[in-house]
Formats: sequence, C-alpha cells, structure tokens
Amino acid sequence: MSQSAARRFAFNALLLIAVNLLMRTVGVSFNVYLSNRAGSEVMGLYSLLSGVYTFAMTLGCGGIHLGTTRMVADAMGAYASDPSRLEQEIKRCLRRCFVYSIGFGTGACILLFVLAPTVGESWLGDGRTVGALRVLALTLPPIAVSSCLGGYFTARRHITPSAVVGIASQLVRIGCCVYLLSLWLGNGIEATCMALVVGGALAEFAGFFMTWIAYLWDTSRQRRIAARKNAMAETSPATDASPVKKLLGITLPVTFSACIRSGLITLQHILIPRGLKASGSNWSQALSSYGVLHSMVLPVVLFPSAFISSFSGLLVPEIAESHAASNEARVARISERIIRPALFFSFGVAGIMSCFSHELGLLLYNSAEAGDYIRQLAPLIPIMYVDSSVDGVLKGMGEQVYSMNVNIADALASVIMVWLLLPRMGLQGYVVTIYVTETLNTTLSLSRMLRVSGMKVDLKRMVFGPLLCVIGATCGIRIIGYLLHLPSPGTTPGLVLMIAATVALYILLAVMTKTVGAEEWGEIKGLLPFPKKERDKGDA
Repeated sequence: MSQSAARRFAFNALLLIAVNLLMRTVGVSFNVYLSNRAGSEVMGLYSLLSGVYTFAMTLGCGGIHLGTTRMVADAMGAYASDPSRLEQEIKRCLRRCFVYSIGFGTGACILLFVLAPTVGESWLGDGRTVGALRVLALTLPPIAVSSCLGGYFTARRHITPSAVVGIASQLVRIGCCVYLLSLWLGNGIEATCMALVVGGALAEFAGFFMTWIAYLWDTSRQRRIAARKNAMAETSPATDASPVKKLLGITLPVTFSACIRSGLITLQHILIPRGLKASGSNWSQALSSYGVLHSMVLPVVLFPSAFISSFSGLLVPEIAESHAASNEARVARISERIIRPALFFSFGVAGIMSCFSHELGLLLYNSAEAGDYIRQLAPLIPIMYVDSSVDGVLKGMGEQVYSMNVNIADALASVIMVWLLLPRMGLQGYVVTIYVTETLNTTLSLSRMLRVSGMKVDLKRMVFGPLLCVIGATCGIRIIGYLLHLPSPGTTPGLVLMIAATVALYILLAVMTKTVGAEEWGEIKGLLPFPKKERDKGDA
C-alpha cells in the first residue's frame, strides 16, 4: 500500500471509529434510557420484533451492499487510468443495482405486510406485534436503496457521507422515540413498543433521503473531476456485456445463504422466550429475561467492537483490489495488520469487561443480573470481535459463499441448542449456546482465511502476549487501587478512572514484553499525515 493510500485508509478508519464509537455510545445510552423508562418486558417484545425484522431486511436488501461494493471496486480497478470511462462504467453498474434493490425491497415489504397477522399471532405468539410489523414493512424499500448507496460509498472510500447520515439518523430516531414515548408510555406495553418502532421507522426514511442527496452530490462532483481529467479524450463504450449476471452472481448466493441463516436466527429468537417459559417462567418473565440479555447486556459487550467493525468494512474493497490483481503478498500483509490489532484490542476489552462487570451492570442498568451476564460473556469477546475482521477478509477475496455457509451452520446449531437446552437450563442454556456457536463460527472462518490469504500466525504475539498482559493489568490495577485507596469503581468517575488506568497499564505491559514492538509503531508512523522528511526531522 502506498503512503497516500495508507493515509487515506487510516483517515477513513479513524473517521469510522469516531463515528461508530459516537453512535454506539449514544445507542447504548439510549438503550439504558429505554430500559429504565419502558422496562425489560417491552425490550423483550421489541427484541422479538427485531428478530423478524432482521430477516425481512436481509431479504429486502438482497446482498446489495456487498454487490454494489464489489461491482464498483472492480470497475475502479479495471478503469483507474481512464476517469471518464470509469464514471460511465460505475453509472452503468449502479443502474442495475438500483433496480435490484428496489425490486427486492418492495417484494419484502409486501410479503411482511400481508403476513404480519400470521407472523405476529402464530409465530411470535403475541398479537401485540402485528401493527408494529406492518409499520416496519414500510421501511424495507428505502432501507434496500440506502444499502445500495452505502455500498457505492464504501467502494469509493468516501466514508464521510455515510458517517454524517448515520449520526443524523440516530439523532432523528432518539428524538422521535423520546417524543412518542412521552405521548404513548402510559397506554400499555403494545403502545410503548409501537413508539419505539415508529421512531425507528421515521429515522430510516430520514436516512434514505439524506443518503440519496449525498449520492447525487458525490456523483455530480465525480463527473466534473472526470471531465477535467479527460477533456480531450474520447471515451469508448463499455465492453462488459453481462453486468446483471455479474451482480446476480455476487448477490444471489449471499442472499440465499443470508436468508437461510436469518430465518434460523429468527426461529431461534422465537424459541428463546418459549424455552424460558418451558423452564418455569411465565410469558412476562420470559420476555423480561430475554430483554435483559439481548437488549441490555449484548449492546454493552459489543459496544467496543466499533473499533474492529470500522476496519472490517473498509477491508472489502482493499482486499478485493489486491486479490483481483493476484497480489497475494499484499493480501497476507493486510490480513495480518488487521487480525493482530483486533486480537490485541479484544483481549484488552475482555479483561476490562470481566474485571468491572458488576460495576457496569449496576451503574448502567441498576441490575446485578446484567452485570453477571456481562461477566459470563466477557471471555468470549476476542472470538466475537475477531470474527468480523475475518469475515471482511473472506468477503474481499470472494469467499462470501463460504462465509455464509459457515453462518448457516452456526445458526442451525444455535436453533438446535436453544431448543434442547433452554427448557432444561433456562437462560444459562442460551449462554452456553452463544459460546459453542461463536467458537464454531470463528474457528471455521479463521481456518479458511489463513488458508486462502497465506497469513502467518504468531501465537506468542497475537494470543499469549495480550492474554498475559491483560491479566497482569487487571489484577495489578485492582491491587494498586486497594493499596492507594483510589476512588471506588462503584461510582461513574471511579469506574472511568479505573478503566483508563487499566488500559494504560495494559499498553505499558505490552510494550515492555514486546507484544507491541517497533514494527507496529513503524506502521503507525507510516500512517501519519506528514512527509517522510518531516517525520524523520521530528524524530531527530
């Protein structure tokens, strides 16, 4: 990767990290607000709806984000030397992508709207969900088109439009939900849940309009740039006669596999409250327990993964271009530079979550139960976080079908284990299910990635080093805090101070043990936005 490309990648990644971190901070804070205001039973009912809605979105989007990203990235690789030809080819690809997204989004909308009574009353076993499902159905066409436009921006490495739209949409969602809750909160669980659904739907429509405006502005700017570069050149017509076949070859296998997996996940979400009820809980208690784990604990556990998901989204076009050029050495380098920091980061997060789980549960939700589940899931964090980076590498190398097959096996195993374990073990059976299926998914995906990318694994620096460092950091901070009488982590300032101190000690131990060495610092310096001479001068 050239210095300019590396800096562009670093800028985009840092921007995505900042935006995702901001959005997840706002999202988790809003979840805390909703959980405390609406109650865990409403959150459980909303989680039930989310399972069906996720399946509908998977069908409605039809893999178009990846399809658009791959189509535009391939065009950029093939016509990089001819800007006018490039813009012509991208426009040609996008026409097909738009038609595809509108068709799939509209079809999914009609299907969910018509089947809402059957899904709500028979499948979910709760008639209060029917109206909410019909409202959610109306959002599927704009979501599909927004997904298509998001793929275009990802391929272009234009992260700012998506970032701005994401923040604005989140603010619209919060504003609408807070306002509607103030009107409907006293009208029962169904009305309260509907307030959340309508607020989210309005945010999706607002996001669509903002994304479309950003797309029109960006394409107009690209045409002006291409016209200046090729003012005297003649542009020949595109020669690829089968863009539709190419698009379908990317999206249909992904859509088919994703729908199977999403359908299995939806079935799993349906079985969880029923399994909890079979274990001895009533329906209200089952929904409440389900809401605690899914809507309260998992958002906290996955919150720091914003750092990892930011890189994995940018990986697809980077890996795709290198793979298309048969540059296997670069693919291996990029893979290592992503997986190694992901492991280092995730081990740190796992240690902090495990060490301060009780305090997090009480401060965020005033719930010791939530803190207990955070502690139970914390050791799984390295596996969960690294999986997203591995999927990014595989998709960039055209291995999306393999990834989806693994995800289907994961979902099928989840359904079987939920069906067998929850009636006997309660919610602990679901925790066991998460451990088994996440480990299975990551093991299969990682082994495939290592085989096709050629990346070499250094277990000492990637696994054992970070593990020992985070154990030393968390244990050390607890001892230091006790000896120096530091503020208790049971208060917000105390918890923030203790976590910051743990992070600092973790990094210090990593440097001292050479888990993070000169090579990593050299790569970071190479991404700084200064010419080489200025950096050398500054170092001197």
